[in-house]
Parts: sequence; structure tokens; C-alpha cells
Amino acid sequence: MRYGTRDVLQGVDFDVRRGEVVALLGPNGAGKTTTIEILEGFRMRSAGRVRVLGADPARAGEGWRARVGVVLQSWRDHGNWRVRELLAHLGSFYAAYSTERVRRPWDPDELVAAVGLAEHAGRKVRTLSGGQRRRLDVAIGLVGRSELLFLDEPTAGFDPAARREFHELVRGLAGAGGTAVLLTTHDLDEAGRLADRIVVLCSGRLVADGTVAELTRRIAGDDEVRWTLDGRRHAQRTADSTRFARELFGRHGDAVGELEVRRASLEDTYLALVRDAERAALR
Repeated sequence: MRYGTRDVLQGVDFDVRRGEVVALLGPNGAGKTTTIEILEGFRMRSAGRVRVLGADPARAGEGWRARVGVVLQSWRDHGNWRVRELLAHLGSFYAAYSTERVRRPWDPDELVAAVGLAEHAGRKVRTLSGGQRRRLDVAIGLVGRSELLFLDEPTAGFDPAARREFHELVRGLAGAGGTAVLLTTHDLDEAGRLADRIVVLCSGRLVADGTVAELTRRIAGDDEVRWTLDGRRHAQRTADSTRFARELFGRHGDAVGELEVRRASLEDTYLALVRDAERAALR
């Protein structure tokens, strides 16, 4: 993607498979929003090739759009709508795109149950809690039985309990439902818990693509094991902390004290990737 003479995206290349949750990470200004908008068909790319559900989003029609769900970070709605009524109304627009393979829309009673809102189906939207509202947002994104779901900062403002429930919901959609999910988030703990794969953008370029474990081993390096022995503190970096600890106890037994294993985290990996990419961009 180019604005004037400035490339804001260059050489971005990745895949998302059915039933997979992929987190798109990157600092502010990295190009995440632009990438998502191109994939959603809301922005025309300057060059390159994009295929989403077998079609070019820039030229795809309403039949393609009926297969895609979008959950924005925030959106305006009518607070006086009741949950089930709103889903039934929005779902009616998808009926024309029902097929033998995918029956559209999702039945509103089944949908409110799937997102954990069955007990609140008759409540007005304005009376829902933040977590319940986010579940409704997801239901709206899924009402057409989406095969691909875009989530933008899905749990911003959630308390820990609501965040955990939301993660379980998304994992269930991807696992049992086979929905592909592409999400953006600044919450690295959320990305690590929720995503099958991590894609990192920095300065408009793709700098990493892999599972959390793969990226951590490749970028952040080994685990660090710390312990005390005969009153002295020791530390050792190792690629296999479990084996190292087992061998340590095998040699010294109960003389080993204060054992601590610090595993390289996604945060360590992410910060290292961004730091290296920003340095490279300045050269």
C-alpha cells in the first residue's frame, strides 16, 4: 500500500487457514489497520495479490461479503433494540445468500445461545454489560454464519473474567465451527493465549510469522534457570529447562534451593522483533 511516495505496506505475505486463530501484532503505525481494511475489501491496495475465501476483496460482491464477519472495536447501535430482535433483523439481510452447504442466517435463538446470551435475549442492548455487549458484537459478526471473522481489539476494556469467557467463545468458534479468525490486539497475553499463530508487522513489513513457541525459541532465545546451592546463587540459560532441572536435582538432590525457571515470553519476543525491525528501518 502506497500513499503518495511512501510505502506503508510492502511485501506482506501470510495465510490464514480454516479453523485457525491468527493474531496480527505490531506497534501503532505498523500498518495493521490498513492490512485488515484491504482484506475486508474496504480499501484498495496499490499493488500485490490478495485472496480471501477464494476472491479478491477489492472486486468481490455481496455474496462474498455475506461469508465474512467484521467485529469493530466500537460501533454505534440503537440501544432500544432487544438482543434477539436485533439479530433477527440483521440476519434477514443474509437469507438471499443461503446455500445448500451453508444455511444463512444463523437462527437467532441458536446464535444467542452460542455466544452465551440466551438469558439476555429479551433485554435491550443499552442494559447489557461491557462483556455482554462484546458477545453481542461477535454475534452480529456471525449472524450470516461467517466463514472468516475479523476482530479488532476484541477485549478492550474487559475485566479478567469477561476476557476469559470471550477467549473460550472464540476458541469454540474456531475449533468446533471451523471459522477462521484474524484478530488485532495490543494485549500480548491475549495473543499468546488465543492465537494459533502470531504475525508481526513493523514499519509496514512482515517481520515474523509462527507459533508463540516457534517465535520465542527463534527470537528471544533460551530459558533461564536460577537456583541456590550451598548458599551461593547460580543462573544458567538452557534450551530445555525441564531436562536441566531434572539433571540438577539428580546431581545435588535436596541441596538445591530456590529453583526458578524464567521462560522467554511473547513480550520478550515481540519487543525484540520490533526493536530489530525499527533499527533496520533506520539504516
